Amino acid sequence: MAKAKTVYFCTECGNETIKWQGQCSACGAWNTIVEAPAANASAKHPMPSRKPYSSAAKLNEIDISDSEIRFFTGLKELDRVLGGGAVVGSVVLVGGEPGIGKSTLLLQLCGNLTASEHGGTVLYVSGEESERQLKLRADRLNVSGSNLYILAESNLSEIISQYNSLSSDVIIIDSIQTLYDDEIDNAPGSVTQVKDCAMKLTRLAKSEGATVFIVGHVNKEGSIAGPKVLEHMVDCVLYFEGDRTAGYRLLRAAKNRFGSANEIGVFEMTGTGLADVPNPSETLLSGRPQNAAGSCVTCLMEGSRPLLAEIQALASPTNSSNPRRTFSGIDWNRAALLLAVLEKRGALRLGANDVFINAVGGITADEPAADLAVILALASSYLDRPLGDDLIAIGEVGLAGELRGNNDMERRLTEAARLGFKRAVIPARGKGKLQPPKDIRLIEVNTVREAIGAVLGSGGNS
Repeated sequence: MAKAKTVYFCTECGNETIKWQGQCSACGAWNTIVEAPAANASAKHPMPSRKPYSSAAKLNEIDISDSEIRFFTGLKELDRVLGGGAVVGSVVLVGGEPGIGKSTLLLQLCGNLTASEHGGTVLYVSGEESERQLKLRADRLNVSGSNLYILAESNLSEIISQYNSLSSDVIIIDSIQTLYDDEIDNAPGSVTQVKDCAMKLTRLAKSEGATVFIVGHVNKEGSIAGPKVLEHMVDCVLYFEGDRTAGYRLLRAAKNRFGSANEIGVFEMTGTGLADVPNPSETLLSGRPQNAAGSCVTCLMEGSRPLLAEIQALASPTNSSNPRRTFSGIDWNRAALLLAVLEKRGALRLGANDVFINAVGGITADEPAADLAVILALASSYLDRPLGDDLIAIGEVGLAGELRGNNDMERRLTEAARLGFKRAVIPARGKGKLQPPKDIRLIEVNTVREAIGAVLGSGGNS
């Protein structure tokens, strides 16, 4: 009998190699390669049990009247991200850093579904916590329900057997990296195990009509650990974002076959779990300092939702030959580009200043529409002149110092006017047939220097 081969896999990302190495070639992590016996040839790619082969159908004869039956989860922000509710027979993958609130969200979802008059049976499977631990957390979250079943199990065969006996409408898997198929010799969390378990759960959802929510661990880069094909197999990929020490969490849809991608939901972490934040713009601006230099508000489009965010900047003189550059909530390369444009085209000498930029509230301001707000916040801090509490800035900045328009400008301005802003700095080129709200005055500018002069007056060194 031939000796079984040995393979090595990365515990950080799941990448498999044929020999040990100190650094993973896929994710770059050090000392994460461990040894695991390779799967037998017969078990590595097991043939799934299949129903009799179906014949091809004509496209115009396929009935789709009941193909996308949605149900509400009881969490309005989650329903928004999913495109109006969860779809029966879909597979949803939820990722995020440890402690961000993934398990809390899904346990609350279970409580809402089983408490509803029309709710079905829910099976919550945990490979990381015991039944007693889940019960303690459920009591803290005030989650109860006669149709909510808890199963502390990692064996996929046992999980499917329990599903068959309960005929659950919704299955929660926490997490996919802890599951294993006893037909495969690889360790739990390996690429082969993750792919096979996800494939069988997906097949279960499509054939039986069960809605499956899967929790996925993330690696140090913030991506879901394991093979990238895992994200291609599921219908929706949701990411939890935000600082664990902050009170707010963002749930973002990176992929959605039944709705728009990049939609976000905003939650507040409370003592009794996650609470919906129906008006995130007002919430994020609630603690904004009055008439302070270095603060500017912009409007970001998160999917179909306009979201107002505060950009704070601090430019402080320093005697160091290497001034500090610290940016939070904004891409480092983008911020460095804007600093160079401000110094070259805006005539502000920032080379002898420590520069700090922060997007308040844990928001990631990665949209080009935030460029102008970053520029004005920096100029305001450098000149020590406040911009005013009623001003908002929206626009992309080019390397020549020119300002470019952004899409959905009317929706952005409407959201700003709703929250009481009276002035808006926007690119002149982006006006076109723009019909702004009557309560807001537009300040149209063409360049960075014009923008600084219009709201702060002259002050740059030529």
